[in-house]
Amino acid sequence: MALVRYNPWQELNTHLSHINSLFADTRVPSARFDRDFIKVPAAELQETDDAIHLKLELPGLEAKDLDIQVTQDAVHVFGERKSQTQTENNGTTRSEFYYGKFQRVIPLSAKVQNTNVTADYKDGILNLTLPKSEQEKNKVVKVNLEQPAA
Repeated sequence: MALVRYNPWQELNTHLSHINSLFADTRVPSARFDRDFIKVPAAELQETDDAIHLKLELPGLEAKDLDIQVTQDAVHVFGERKSQTQTENNGTTRSEFYYGKFQRVIPLSAKVQNTNVTADYKDGILNLTLPKSEQEKNKVVKVNLEQPAA
C-alpha cells in the first residue's frame, strides 16, 4: 500500500474550478443557453405626476417588426428579429446575436389612458408616453395619525 500525503486544499481547488466553469458560461453567450433563454428588450421606466415614460431598447428592428399593445395597467411588446446573415458554401458564421420572436409584458404602477399613448421610435430606442388616468392624477390618500392615549 502506497502512502499518499493529504492535501487539504485539493478539495477546495476542485470546488473553485467548478464554480469558475459556471461563471465562464455566463460571461460569453453560449449556444446552449440561446435555445432555452429568450432574450427580451431592456426597459427603463420613469414616473411623473402626469404620465409614465417607458423607454425600450430595440436595436436592429424596424417599426414594422414590432407590435405594441397598451392596456390600462400594462404594456405588451411583441417583436421578431430576423436574421439577414447569408453563409457561403465554404465559410462559417459565428454569431452572438439573437434572432427570433420575443415578447415582454411590463406592468405599470398606475392606471393609464391607453387611448392617448404617444410613441417615438428612433435609432433603436422606443419611447412611450403613457398619460395617467384622471383618477390616478387626482388621487389623494388621507393618512390618519392617531394620538397615543396619555
